[in-house]
Amino acid sequence: MATVAACAESGKEKAGKEGKPPRLRADALRNRERIIAAARETMVESGADVPLDEIARRAGVGNATLYRHFPDRLELIHHVTLSVMSRTADRAERALAEESDAFQALRRFAHDAVAERIGALCPLLSDGVDRDHPDLVAARERLEGAVAALMGAARDSGRLRTDIDVGDLMVAITQLTRPLPGWGAAQVEPGGACPGFDMFVHRHLQLFLDGLQTPARSELPGSAATLADLRRRARNARPE
Repeated sequence: MATVAACAESGKEKAGKEGKPPRLRADALRNRERIIAAARETMVESGADVPLDEIARRAGVGNATLYRHFPDRLELIHHVTLSVMSRTADRAERALAEESDAFQALRRFAHDAVAERIGALCPLLSDGVDRDHPDLVAARERLEGAVAALMGAARDSGRLRTDIDVGDLMVAITQLTRPLPGWGAAQVEPGGACPGFDMFVHRHLQLFLDGLQTPARSELPGSAATLADLRRRARNARPE
């Protein structure tokens, strides 16, 4: 929906003298980034329970290297989530900075965001993952701010309908990128690409974006969904 990663020593992150994580060597940083990228790809393809050995193989590193950086699966999932949120925020900020047309910037971001396969990655935030971890909170706030700025600019330009909010957009992107029957893991190529599914998603996303433009063709039922609304409902749905 990021932070500088800390170096892992003996399977645990070790703070420096001032309480800050030590800086990683360039080769260690590259390995860490390759592991996170490989984890994201394999988890999109096969789910969060994909063997860590397969992630290490895909990243081109040894098992020991993976465990030095990420001592357990939850730690790896935590950093994959941070990476996806950071990459998505980057895309929103670049679109707003580079596009002269505010609605085109929103359109560009939406198509870029589906490439992150957010819907397929949502199950990573399962029981056991600390959704209130300060790093996740900071990454979430940055992403929310970037998308809100995009939508605000599009609304100010007079091209975005006024009865929607950030939650409406992100729910649509999330739902569109969830795996569908008929597009299983066997049809996903290395790197997370699934040509038929990708075309389907972008086609239907374009239909959704056309419906966001003003003048609106219909009145929407209910009220605009904010991200705060979605988080509140998610918390209420968690088992005690």
